[in-house]
Amino acid sequence: MEKIKKQIKINIRFIVIGLISFAAWSCNMFQVEQGKTRIARVNESYLYLEDVEHLVSDWMSTSDSTAVVESYINHWATQQLLLDQAKLNLPHNTQERFEKMVNEYERNLFTEAYKNTYLIQQLDSTINQSAIEEFYELNKENFHLNNELLKVRYVNVSKDYSDIKEVKKNLERFNEEDKEELTRKSYQFRKINLNDSVWVKKDVLLAEFPILKESEGELKKTSFIELQDSIGVYLLKVEDRLERNDVAPLSYIEPTIRQILLNSRKLELTKKLEKDITKDAIKNRKFQTYNP
Repeated sequence: MEKIKKQIKINIRFIVIGLISFAAWSCNMFQVEQGKTRIARVNESYLYLEDVEHLVSDWMSTSDSTAVVESYINHWATQQLLLDQAKLNLPHNTQERFEKMVNEYERNLFTEAYKNTYLIQQLDSTINQSAIEEFYELNKENFHLNNELLKVRYVNVSKDYSDIKEVKKNLERFNEEDKEELTRKSYQFRKINLNDSVWVKKDVLLAEFPILKESEGELKKTSFIELQDSIGVYLLKVEDRLERNDVAPLSYIEPTIRQILLNSRKLELTKKLEKDITKDAIKNRKFQTYNP
């Protein structure tokens, strides 16, 4: 690191000379600190060696490290000059408005970071199934579908597949032996889905199999569809269907309910934090109000 510091000092010496000719202007944002090595100045703002040390590594060549540091210094100087000129030329009321925005942003940044840290430490993110079911029963009329949902199982095989009739029989009847048979042959299929207990958006299914758009009207509850194109044969069994505006089933809406309950806990904890910290400040006379 001492070698790097020495090289940086040598390479930036001429840049510093070019910068120190700017006219001085009071700026309280940057103060000269004892023990820090100055490498550049713009008016009353300083850039220190410690600010650029992270830019170079032992594996970098002298020319590369020089280029990186010089680029950083030039960028810093340009931005600082623009900032200084803005403070000289922008109307006072505009600067005041910006200062309020900066202060508000800083306040929000720190407080949100602290609250998030507090939540990570205090939040119990475990949501039991009974709480989810209770919430669903109390609020299910508020959960209406925006999309049509289907429970389906399907097999897609090449059009020259030799045993399509048997696959069709297995998929439509679908007893335990059929499931085992289809699973055993699954490596022969182009696509397969035997999990017909999960609700799928119709739009997602149509995107997966565009050929179904031609027979979209046949996607009815308990229907069996067989389609063929130049690529292959599509066998699909619809187990169930829900229409738009139907009440969403629990299995489909469960992740949303889980997040709602979790957000509710977060809100309660945040309110408790705000209440406790204010109460403690009043108790310790860190927060007082005065009558005008």
